[in-house]
Amino acid sequence: MSKIEDIVDALENKISKVLHKQEVLKQTNAKLSEQLEQQQQKLIEQQEELGSWAEKYDTLKIANSMLGSDENKRETKLKINALIRDIDHCIGQLSE
Repeated sequence: MSKIEDIVDALENKISKVLHKQEVLKQTNAKLSEQLEQQQQKLIEQQEELGSWAEKYDTLKIANSMLGSDENKRETKLKINALIRDIDHCIGQLSE
């Protein structure tokens, strides 16, 4: 009987170790999931900030072109023409 008890004790110890390891892995997984969410939120914020800076840069290029800078004049003219077309379209819809 002693041999069976030893086997059962060894099995209980192994099960206990496995359960402990499972708990540690659950905690690690929870921490990693939280870190992932934080990093994803940070990435979204950085992408929004990048979009904002890109928009500011485009506005600055247009403003510089309007102030007489030779750089980006073509882009500025195209942008102005697009805005005029949009305004004409809106006026056309309002007059209908």
